[in-house]
Amino acid sequence: MTVTFPRELSVQDDFPAVDYDQWRQVVEKALAGAPFEKKLVSKTYDNLAIQPIYSRRDESGQDDPMGFPGLASRVRGGRPLGSVQSGWDLRQEYTEPCLAEGNQAILADLAGGVTSIQIRLDDAGRDGLDPDDSASDTGVGRGGATVYSVDDLDKLLAEVQLELIAVALDAGAAFVPAAATLAALWQRRGVSPEQARGAFNADPLAELARRGQLPTETSTALSSLADLAAWTSKHSPQVTAVGVDTSPYHDAGASAAQDIALAVATGVEYLRTMTDRGMDVDAAAKQILFRISLGTEHFRAIAKLRAARWLWSRVLESSGASEEVWAMRIQTRTGNRVLTKHDPYVNLLRNCVAVFAAGIGGADAITSVPFDCVAGLPNELSRRVARNTALVLQEESHLHRVIDPAGGSWFLDQLTEDLAGKAWEIFQQTERQGGMASALAGGWVAEEIAATAQARAKDIATRKRGVTGVSEFPNVAEEPLVREAADLNALAQAAATRVNNARPASDEAASLVVADDPVAAAVTAASAGATLGQLAGGLGFRRGETASMTAIAPQRLAEPFDQLRDASDAWQRTHGNRPRVFLAGFGPVAHYSGRATWSTNFFEAGGFEVVTDEGSDDADAAAVAFAQSGAKIALICSSDKLYPDVVPAAAGKLKAAGAEAVVLAGFPGDNEQAWREAGVDRFIFMRCNVLETLRSLLAQVGVIEEGEPVK
Repeated sequence: MTVTFPRELSVQDDFPAVDYDQWRQVVEKALAGAPFEKKLVSKTYDNLAIQPIYSRRDESGQDDPMGFPGLASRVRGGRPLGSVQSGWDLRQEYTEPCLAEGNQAILADLAGGVTSIQIRLDDAGRDGLDPDDSASDTGVGRGGATVYSVDDLDKLLAEVQLELIAVALDAGAAFVPAAATLAALWQRRGVSPEQARGAFNADPLAELARRGQLPTETSTALSSLADLAAWTSKHSPQVTAVGVDTSPYHDAGASAAQDIALAVATGVEYLRTMTDRGMDVDAAAKQILFRISLGTEHFRAIAKLRAARWLWSRVLESSGASEEVWAMRIQTRTGNRVLTKHDPYVNLLRNCVAVFAAGIGGADAITSVPFDCVAGLPNELSRRVARNTALVLQEESHLHRVIDPAGGSWFLDQLTEDLAGKAWEIFQQTERQGGMASALAGGWVAEEIAATAQARAKDIATRKRGVTGVSEFPNVAEEPLVREAADLNALAQAAATRVNNARPASDEAASLVVADDPVAAAVTAASAGATLGQLAGGLGFRRGETASMTAIAPQRLAEPFDQLRDASDAWQRTHGNRPRVFLAGFGPVAHYSGRATWSTNFFEAGGFEVVTDEGSDDADAAAVAFAQSGAKIALICSSDKLYPDVVPAAAGKLKAAGAEAVVLAGFPGDNEQAWREAGVDRFIFMRCNVLETLRSLLAQVGVIEEGEPVK
């Protein structure tokens, strides 16, 4: 018998098309009356609906609703070829306070594939203070590098080929002194203005939001930003002067739409400042680099970058800018809020997700964070893994070889459109507050973020949203990751001595504020050896009014649980063991094992050690085992079927054996009153407030103080 195969095979022959309505009918039948919207449609913190399935019916009806990469709205990328030709700019950040150790880290990273570097100044330098200034207090070496002069920066960047490597700064309020110092180093090294590459990242509003203060009035800081942008535009064509950093808002709990709306609002504030001071709108737009923090919600992070580009192109179009400058230049970083102190190795995965999303979303520069950055200063291993995370995604997964791989996804296109629409609404609300500076100073920004952060915190407290390794699947026996802290006192003394010996006798920076071109004068003074403190003083820092507000406090998602684990760790160091919970399982294994596993996770998230008893029908035996366990809390686990028989006997026996608290795993329903009378003090179940319960029990056994607030 001869078998004839068709010349063309079509999947549709065996799997005929099913339209949405047919699919919906089948699904609703399977739901057996449960609401479709409640069971299968989820909501973001921006109240955007995420459908369970997307299809061609979700297209807007246009032939190409999102345009092409590098054209029109720039949703699909700022450049027509994306990163296909050049790859990603892997921009690593350095906060090592010691100049020599910072230099070793930079050189190792550059040799290992990093393509640009970002230097964060310490708190003293960010305020424009020298290390021997009494006002610097404890700021020397805290949070960044002890760079106070061109000599210091020269040491930090020793052997770095500045004509090839872009250098970005994170200098807080001292953005002009820091920029002048870097420009002076370029001159010293013979790097021509055309060769110099980098970003000065002047961003006074982000610094005000993060630290709650500026050493000048906000209007003065904005004027300095405009001066720096004008000088940079004229003298350094491959350098950007202005940064828009979303990390103060993202780390405080902002939603995706809030994050990009506040970024765009800040960009508009800076754009107005520059054009009001005489800059052409095209030239001003070219000076802005957006620094956007990303979390672990992968698809939302991709859509966030695409929506941000859409909004910014709309702003520039409305401002009369030419289409050539509509592209939003974006640097991304994994946000601090998603990183954990406990089980820090999971941060490897969190960072990988964020870097992946940055690449797919079309970021121009990507910062990959070390997994141990919450524990302290990263070491050689963690820096190597951080850079290799990005390099594997690029060189082995070839993510940059496809131009806008998200393009054409019905889900991502719809999410991008929804997110852009919501962000535009928030941006307009910010404008109605008088612009970003007014909205920030008046507290509106903090209030809006706090509402979102509170909703997210509730989800984490109830474990509706889990933090892997902390609130879910914790490992209380893990070895803590310890990073030796830098000796800040020794570093401060060394920096003060260094600055005192090198500070020029004549202060050429004393009157920068009245110079025709303050930035040019600052570069000249920095080249002559002027320190950050001298440059800041010459620019009028702290001479008159200063800006202040309540800082927008950051909080990592895992921080409340981290605090409980820290308390448990301290208790173990003092007492030799962790606070214990005795888990009494009643009946056959099948009746209690599921709840036992869930409950063990529950208590270990608070740092408790769970001591497990084998399944038994004997309440007396369980009480004896409890008394021998050294625990103060007893947990009853079984099935709803057995509880009516088990609970009345077991609760009383465990109480009589010395249990300070008897906890039942499961929702009591109509039995609550009776079981409380039998001796049960608490009930734990899905969606109960895990954090509140753990805090209360830790207080009951003396590990923490009663009523101690969660920070």
